[in-house]
Amino acid sequence: MFPNTRLRRLRQSPELRSMLQETRLDFRELIIPLFVIEGAGITEEISAMPGIYRYSIDRLLSELEAPVYHKIGGILLFGVPSQKDDSGKGAWDEQGIVQQACREIKLHYPKLLLITDLCLCPYTSHGHCGLLDSKGRIDNDPTLEVLTKAAISHAVAGADIIAPSDMMDGRVGAIRQGLDQNGFQDKLILSYAAKFASAFYGPFREAAHSAPQFGDRKSYQMPPANRREALREMEEDVMEGADLMMVKPALAYLDILNQARNRFDVPLVAYNVSGEYAMVKAAAQAGWISEEQIVEETLISIKRAGADLIITYHAKDFYRWKKVES
Repeated sequence: MFPNTRLRRLRQSPELRSMLQETRLDFRELIIPLFVIEGAGITEEISAMPGIYRYSIDRLLSELEAPVYHKIGGILLFGVPSQKDDSGKGAWDEQGIVQQACREIKLHYPKLLLITDLCLCPYTSHGHCGLLDSKGRIDNDPTLEVLTKAAISHAVAGADIIAPSDMMDGRVGAIRQGLDQNGFQDKLILSYAAKFASAFYGPFREAAHSAPQFGDRKSYQMPPANRREALREMEEDVMEGADLMMVKPALAYLDILNQARNRFDVPLVAYNVSGEYAMVKAAAQAGWISEEQIVEETLISIKRAGADLIITYHAKDFYRWKKVES
């Protein structure tokens, strides 16, 4: 009790504050999302996400020469195909954009940890994450079959970690079984276990050209108000064989992340999503905030809540700032 206890003593100098800092960030805990498109010689900036681009494979390979990619934990690859159809068959095409990119990345950067997003929404003409039945509803179980085919195609192409983001019931178990039966027992599954139906995804849907053409995704993504249901989703994915689990988005769901940390021993990943990134960028460009300070505080808060790894569009900027400081 005061006056014997004076907590300000712990904060009186920069040296003390640095030594006693409880939560620290390491570049190896950061994952950079990247968008790859068909064609050649293409670098397209995404208007809603300043500083973030869609790359053709050749330009992506050039981008990966940057030193930041040799310091971070890995990359999360999203494919943006030029062709779509009702069944999303491009998702498991051996010559699909993700499969081609995986092969080239592993050829040129064999030690780079490569995570591939696995979903049907970029490949379906209707923009939903699963197949549709005759009434236009998401048909869960047939979707598992094609997701498994797509996962195997990613593994064949060289992905180290496969990250299903569709939120279909049973997809982790189906993918795990399919990978194991095809000799890919060592491939990891990063499950988007608690993925909420969030308004923070808006800029991403522009980036990936994956907005639903009718309705919404509330019948498969999580209701933002439901904490217990989110933990049940995560528990189910652990039981089905998820090696890592994700909470998405990060900032509005730090309570979910923290409770998951207290309940599960598997590595936890938080996705600092496009809307969170875009708001910071917009405020910084308007001169309302210090971008560097806000980004560091954001990433620290996600780590403090329990994340082992953070997927963030801020990673390159964070590396640049901290590299200069060091």
